[in-house]
Amino acid sequence: LSLIKYPLLTEKAINLYSKQQYTFIVDRSLTKTEIKYILEKIFTVNIISVNTCILPIKKKKVGRFLGNRSQYKKTYIKLKEGDSIS
Repeated sequence: LSLIKYPLLTEKAINLYSKQQYTFIVDRSLTKTEIKYILEKIFTVNIISVNTCILPIKKKKVGRFLGNRSQYKKTYIKLKEGDSIS
Protein backbone atom coordinates (compact mmCIF):
# COMPACT_ATOMS: atom_id res chain seq x y z
CA LEU A 1 0.00 0.00 0.00
CA SER A 2 2.96 2.34 0.29
CA LEU A 3 3.30 2.25 -3.50
CA ILE A 4 0.11 4.29 -3.93
CA LYS A 5 0.95 7.43 -1.97
CA TYR A 6 -2.28 9.49 -2.01
CA PRO A 7 -5.07 10.72 -4.31
CA LEU A 8 -4.46 14.12 -5.85
CA LEU A 9 -7.17 16.60 -4.85
CA THR A 10 -6.69 19.66 -7.04
CA GLU A 11 -9.39 21.59 -8.86
CA LYS A 12 -8.46 19.97 -12.17
CA ALA A 13 -8.48 16.47 -10.66
CA ILE A 14 -11.88 16.98 -9.02
CA ASN A 15 -13.37 18.19 -12.33
CA LEU A 16 -12.27 14.90 -13.93
CA TYR A 17 -14.46 12.89 -11.51
CA SER A 18 -17.48 13.50 -13.74
CA LYS A 19 -15.62 11.79 -16.62
CA GLN A 20 -14.85 8.71 -14.47
CA GLN A 21 -11.17 9.75 -14.19
CA TYR A 22 -9.21 9.76 -10.93
CA THR A 23 -5.71 11.01 -10.14
CA PHE A 24 -3.15 9.48 -7.77
CA ILE A 25 0.45 10.10 -6.77
CA VAL A 26 2.32 6.80 -6.99
CA ASP A 27 5.84 5.45 -6.51
CA ARG A 28 8.14 6.26 -9.44
CA SER A 29 9.19 2.64 -9.92
CA LEU A 30 5.68 1.41 -10.81
CA THR A 31 4.68 0.64 -14.38
CA LYS A 32 1.23 1.19 -15.87
CA THR A 33 0.28 -2.48 -15.62
CA GLU A 34 1.36 -2.64 -11.96
CA ILE A 35 -0.63 0.51 -11.16
CA LYS A 36 -3.71 -0.94 -12.86
CA TYR A 37 -3.40 -4.26 -10.99
CA ILE A 38 -2.91 -2.60 -7.58
CA LEU A 39 -5.79 -0.12 -7.94
CA GLU A 40 -8.18 -2.78 -9.25
CA LYS A 41 -7.42 -4.94 -6.20
CA ILE A 42 -7.73 -2.08 -3.68
CA PHE A 43 -10.96 -0.50 -4.98
CA THR A 44 -12.52 -3.50 -6.83
CA VAL A 45 -13.20 -1.52 -10.02
CA ASN A 46 -12.52 -2.08 -13.72
CA ILE A 47 -9.90 0.29 -15.14
CA ILE A 48 -10.00 1.10 -18.86
CA SER A 49 -6.81 3.16 -19.20
CA VAL A 50 -3.84 4.37 -17.17
CA ASN A 51 -1.85 7.48 -18.11
CA THR A 52 1.27 8.50 -16.20
CA CYS A 53 3.69 11.40 -16.12
CA ILE A 54 6.80 12.09 -14.09
CA LEU A 55 6.80 15.67 -12.89
CA PRO A 56 10.04 17.71 -12.90
CA ILE A 57 12.11 18.55 -9.83
CA LYS A 58 11.30 22.04 -8.52
CA LYS A 59 13.51 24.38 -6.54
CA LYS A 60 12.22 25.30 -3.07
CA LYS A 61 13.64 28.08 -0.90
CA VAL A 62 13.28 27.91 2.88
CA GLY A 63 14.75 30.98 4.51
CA ARG A 64 18.20 31.39 3.01
CA PHE A 65 18.56 27.71 2.11
CA LEU A 66 17.82 26.40 -1.37
CA GLY A 67 16.66 22.83 -1.85
CA ASN A 68 14.81 20.57 -4.25
CA ARG A 69 11.33 19.16 -3.99
CA SER A 70 11.24 15.44 -4.65
CA GLN A 71 10.33 14.11 -8.06
CA TYR A 72 7.15 12.02 -8.22
CA LYS A 73 4.88 10.23 -10.67
CA LYS A 74 1.29 11.27 -11.26
CA THR A 75 -1.18 8.82 -12.74
CA TYR A 76 -4.61 9.33 -14.28
CA ILE A 77 -6.94 6.32 -14.35
CA LYS A 78 -10.17 6.00 -16.32
CA LEU A 79 -12.83 3.68 -14.96
CA LYS A 80 -15.44 1.60 -16.76
CA GLU A 81 -18.86 3.26 -17.00
CA GLY A 82 -20.83 2.64 -13.81
CA ASP A 83 -17.79 2.14 -11.55
CA SER A 84 -16.65 4.74 -9.02
CA ILE A 85 -14.15 5.13 -6.23
CA SER A 86 -15.83 6.28 -3.04
